[in-house]
Amino acid sequence: MHCLVTGGAGFIGSHLCEYLLAQKHTVVALDNFNDYYDPRLKRRNVESLLPRENFKVVEADILDVTRLQELFGAHNFEAIIHLAARAGVRPSIAQPLLYEQVNIQGTMNLLEVARRHKISKFIFGSTSSVYGENRKLPFSEDDPVDNPISPYAATKKACELICYTYHHLYALPVSCLRFFTVYGPRQRPDMAIHKFTRLIAAGQKVPMFGDGSTKRDYTFITDIIDGVYRALERCSSYHIYNLGESRTIELRALIDLIAKNLGKEARIERLPIQPGDVPMTYADVSRAQRELGYQPRINIEEGVHYFVEWFKEAHRLR
Repeated sequence: MHCLVTGGAGFIGSHLCEYLLAQKHTVVALDNFNDYYDPRLKRRNVESLLPRENFKVVEADILDVTRLQELFGAHNFEAIIHLAARAGVRPSIAQPLLYEQVNIQGTMNLLEVARRHKISKFIFGSTSSVYGENRKLPFSEDDPVDNPISPYAATKKACELICYTYHHLYALPVSCLRFFTVYGPRQRPDMAIHKFTRLIAAGQKVPMFGDGSTKRDYTFITDIIDGVYRALERCSSYHIYNLGESRTIELRALIDLIAKNLGKEARIERLPIQPGDVPMTYADVSRAQRELGYQPRINIEEGVHYFVEWFKEAHRLR
């Protein structure tokens, strides 16, 4: 299969490119290498893949319609896995118009070229943030998601709706995947597990927003990639799937777990709850289990151990 992976040099995207190549697919990774975090990290993510004959990196922006048209004219893509986005809840509150432009307009640009070139599979990377302050646990794909509490979440919900519209109008097969806090080697440095690990390792204070009782469903990268690939293989009609571990851990317990794996003590800086933060995420993955055969295998204790070992190696802390 000839696949386009947008955001292909990012954390999830680069792991997905590796997996697709291992399955003998041809992959083009599209990435604009923006400075949301150090672009050198993203270039390093795909560096080892560059010699592969069936892999190519295209440095371009999903907002550049002319460049997208040229790209699709040069390749006979069968599938698009759209992971490129402006990410992060808190930054979206500071820059809502940027998030609207990149996430919504960028997705529509891709949907337009997808329909024109009769793409047979469109996978959209969504987020658990669309559930907002949902009080029903665990979160099910059938729950109402009409009250997002951050611009980031609102843009992702809008994109799910637009994806449905293109499916309805043009019979474009689409699967929207709601990721629940993905972590693992090469995780973005601004995300909690990576940030906490870096701070504890350096003996610096860890910011803890609230009393530490907020809970998250953390999903290890290999489980996410397995779910994405299963969704790609079975993409038909229009579907929404939760991809999570389907287990939660409190923030303070997560910090303690990281500290234990580092063999250090965590110094906590208590701060107020941040606008846009939800009190809990918790995935009901029964639909993905039933329809995709998805089965998360790495629990948070194993996953944090694997991440800390990678972190030590990457930063030469052994």
